[in-house]
Amino acid sequence: MSINLLGTKIGMTQVFTTNGTCVPVTVLKVGPCMVTQIKTIDTDGYNAVQIGYSQVSSNRLTKAELGHLNKSYAPPLKYLCEYRTESSKTFDLGQIIKVDTLKIGDKVNIQGNSIGKGFSGYQKRHHFSRGPMSHGCKNHRQPGSIGAGTTPGRVFPGKRMAGRLGGNKTMVKNLLVVDINIEQNFMLVRGSVPGKPGTVVNIQTN
Repeated sequence: MSINLLGTKIGMTQVFTTNGTCVPVTVLKVGPCMVTQIKTIDTDGYNAVQIGYSQVSSNRLTKAELGHLNKSYAPPLKYLCEYRTESSKTFDLGQIIKVDTLKIGDKVNIQGNSIGKGFSGYQKRHHFSRGPMSHGCKNHRQPGSIGAGTTPGRVFPGKRMAGRLGGNKTMVKNLLVVDINIEQNFMLVRGSVPGKPGTVVNIQTN
């Protein structure tokens, strides 16, 4: 049974297939991840596996976090993530999970925080059409009417208006695994992945 993995987005590039087609790909550094906790129905009420990723200096973690990791004899790991499983008996405490659990041709779902773009207007955030650009027109990029008058006398919640854009948890599904480098823990997936280079992503197998 396979579980999800944690990785880092390196950036984008392109590769050529055997028939000469240019394919845009995203380079990901996947793992290695370490099993830091195993939960069972008897002890916790459900089956789950917690994995850790990205070793850091112990000064960057709290005493509580270090104490939790010491139970599994794990090094200081910056990121911890828990995944539900049907049976946690197939995993061992301290087990190392690498990119070799995947293979070329698999399809994965990748989740990460999208790039934050700050406070954005109507056209950029919601793809509204602009107003006329002719001389004398003063509503080129204005919102226009946002509701009725005296009745109801207010703006309904959820009205699409200007506001913060990006910086949300986003998932891209069914990305094809193009290539895998087991020695350096690299993986190439076809298409784009949420976030900037250096963003930690969650790789879920279908």
